[in-house]
Amino acid sequence: MSTTDGDQGTTWLSQEAYDRLQAELDEHIANRPAIAAEINARREEGDLRENGGYHAAREEQGKAEGRILYLKEFLRKAVVGDAPTTNKVAPGTVVTIQFDDDDEDDTETFLLGSREIAATTDLTVYSPESALGKAILGASKGDQVKYTAPSGAQIKVKIIKFEPFGG
Repeated sequence: MSTTDGDQGTTWLSQEAYDRLQAELDEHIANRPAIAAEINARREEGDLRENGGYHAAREEQGKAEGRILYLKEFLRKAVVGDAPTTNKVAPGTVVTIQFDDDDEDDTETFLLGSREIAATTDLTVYSPESALGKAILGASKGDQVKYTAPSGAQIKVKIIKFEPFGG
C-alpha cells in the first residue's frame, strides 16, 4: 500500500506501529473511569483551591484526553501497510544523504516518517514536516537540495539512495 504524497495530514505507518498506537489508545480509554474516580476522591477532600491532589488528577485527565483525541485523529488518517515503493523520496522511505562538504564516506541514514513509528525501529526518524523532511520530499537519487536549519544555517544535502522501510 502506498501513501498519498500530496495528501496533507496522511501518515504512513507499519502494521506494528499502528497496533502499538491502537493499544495505547485502548489503554487510555480503559483508564478513563479510574481517573474520574481519582478526581472524585480528591474532590471530597475539601477546599479545591488548596487541594494539590485534585489539581494533579485533573491535569492527568487533561493530558490523557488530549492524547486520546490526538491518537484517534492520527490513526484515522494513517495509511497502514508496507512502506511505499516509489521513485521519489516519500514518507515511509529509508533515506541516505550526504551533507555538502562532507567526506564521501560520511553519510546519514534515517527513516522519513512520523515520530510515532520511532519506537518500532533503531533508525533515527525525521518527520516529513521537518526542515530536512520538506526539503527531500519528492527528491530523486542524486538530487541536491538545500534547507534552512532551525539555527538559521543553510544546509545542502545530496540524496545518495532511498528504499521502502522494511520495518
